[in-house]
Amino acid sequence: MPAHLSPLTISGRTAWPLHALGAASAALLAACGGSDGASDNAGATATLAVLETTDLHFNVRSYDYFKLADDPSYGFERTATLVRQARKEFPNTLLVDNGDTIQGTALADYEAVVKAIPCNQQLSMYKAMGALGFDAGTLGNHEFNYGLPFLNQVLGGGMDVEGVDARQKCAGSGYPAVLANVYSSKTRQPLVQPYTLIEKTLVATGPDGKEVKLPIKVGVIGFTTPGIMNWDKRYLDGKVYTEGAVESATKYVPELRAKGADIVVALLHGGLDAGAYTPTMENPGLYLSKVSGIDAMVMGHQHSVFPDTAATPAYSQPGVDNKAGTINGVPAVMASSWGKALGVISLKMKWDGKAWSVDKSASKSELRNIQTGKDAAGKAVYVSADATIAPLVESQHQATIGYVKTPIGSTDFRMSTLFADVGDPGAIQIVNQAQQAYVSAYIQANLPQYKDLPVLSVSAPFKSGFQGGADYTDVATGPLAIFNAADLYLYPNTVYAVKVNGADIKNWLEAAAKRFNQIDPAKTSEQQLIGTFPGYNFDMFTSTDVQYEIDVTQPTGSRIRNLAYKGQPIDTAQEFVIATNNYRATSGRSFIDKLDGSGTIWASPDANRDVVIDYIRKNPSVTRTANGAAKSWRFAKAATAGPVVFSSGANALAVAQAAGLANISLLAADDGSGKGTSKYRLDLSK
Repeated sequence: MPAHLSPLTISGRTAWPLHALGAASAALLAACGGSDGASDNAGATATLAVLETTDLHFNVRSYDYFKLADDPSYGFERTATLVRQARKEFPNTLLVDNGDTIQGTALADYEAVVKAIPCNQQLSMYKAMGALGFDAGTLGNHEFNYGLPFLNQVLGGGMDVEGVDARQKCAGSGYPAVLANVYSSKTRQPLVQPYTLIEKTLVATGPDGKEVKLPIKVGVIGFTTPGIMNWDKRYLDGKVYTEGAVESATKYVPELRAKGADIVVALLHGGLDAGAYTPTMENPGLYLSKVSGIDAMVMGHQHSVFPDTAATPAYSQPGVDNKAGTINGVPAVMASSWGKALGVISLKMKWDGKAWSVDKSASKSELRNIQTGKDAAGKAVYVSADATIAPLVESQHQATIGYVKTPIGSTDFRMSTLFADVGDPGAIQIVNQAQQAYVSAYIQANLPQYKDLPVLSVSAPFKSGFQGGADYTDVATGPLAIFNAADLYLYPNTVYAVKVNGADIKNWLEAAAKRFNQIDPAKTSEQQLIGTFPGYNFDMFTSTDVQYEIDVTQPTGSRIRNLAYKGQPIDTAQEFVIATNNYRATSGRSFIDKLDGSGTIWASPDANRDVVIDYIRKNPSVTRTANGAAKSWRFAKAATAGPVVFSSGANALAVAQAAGLANISLLAADDGSGKGTSKYRLDLSK
């Protein structure tokens, strides 16, 4: 039967697109014909391949809207090729999507905000996915970024939640969206169906070695990270609430089994964290895998990979087996992000005459990457794009390109995060200036109780090489358009203002300085400067009013030296307002306690990106002197016996030199990582 028309049995409301019901019923009748004589085939075996996409982030095309250029290193149109190849290899497949699907590119913003799609039109992402026929999917945290009315619309309507018309019936996603751990406060019921029960016909091998077709019921259940309640509080507070993934699974997996599910596949928009389990845990995969009745688990959210065949794998917690591809014995997979890989779990099945069971020890998990290798010149080689995808979204793709080309100003310098980790504020300062001006104006007009407090701003290099040598903000000298501003501020966050004191600022900066490894001055061998702490968490000031040093020879928590405000040592009791974003203001407790939402004095409705665009429109002549030269911080001087090194974009030393960073030198044009990055040296003695 067509995978995307698999019939389902659910608890709660159904999210079926209305046009699919008749076809689904017909398909079910055809499938049930395969059950004749099923009990005579006890001992039959089959393989069911669970195929996973995750964190697509609306990358339909292999195209970078920030650079207005093709980029074959990602994109669903290439993942689609891997899906079709897998379907040729495996006669039985289940294709699922693991969330963070509808947000992430300029095309996503165009269809959600700039020129919102009408009710009768599918999102371009869903239209492209429809060409492959997904069986089911769950919701990630970014599905909530545009609010509940928009989410209700794009999923097809029917959400019974405050502020949403539950009667609305729209085009929908084209596949059942399942989510077990988010509830409507209005109804105390799941926001969307917690699970779906899909009936398929498996092509199996009978005990006599001949092909036989037998029925199977596959339960699919979904979970997202409870962090949505902080990250999108402005949309969700008082309207929905969350439950822990383990608690939801413990409740609903037995229901699925009672309704006849032969196997249960868990879609977890989360990953792995060895910390103690809590119901608000962001990445509870280690604990969800222990819930009885789950046969396979797909993961995501962390934009990482599992199983990981690297010498030092990303995950090595107790219970994690990268070789077997299991989490506590459960076959599992995490397929990177942006369509760069397809997750494949090959479940080995056995039929006892009445039901199927999974032989977990014989099952296999793997990643299939769109990068297939390198050519003779060392250039990466990728699978071809599926030719059916691009035409489906071409009109919206071109409309988005036209929109992001809208001019807003000009710059006399190259605005880049290539060397933001080592002191270049070139692409950070204008974001801080925009946020500071926006918050200051609002306070003066609307919050007189704070009008005498200094307003500062922090931001971070959101693109800092995690995805490879092209993953840096890099805006060329010359005209500035909307797409450049979107490159300067990658995420659809909103501006928040928090009240802190001088002591909080120091602790905030200490947390941000975890970006760096501790350097041993006496060590003669090479030492890597940058650790695993994400670049998007490396908050920094870029104002002459604030000055500080980061001493990387010291342990974390003891690195910020000579912190000063307006030339004087900062008063630990003095109060300040800091402009930041909603993620940091509400989920930054690991930085300081006040970043749990309690320090917020204003939660603005406006996106940081839009604030930056508006600021450039009002100040269209962007210059290095006015907008890219204010260095709030530097490394504390230290003489090291051996080289301190870091990686950045290929052969970009001129960018560091133009920023006045005289202590940077190029060591190797290719750092050997295979990511298209060069190796640089930082001289801490200068």
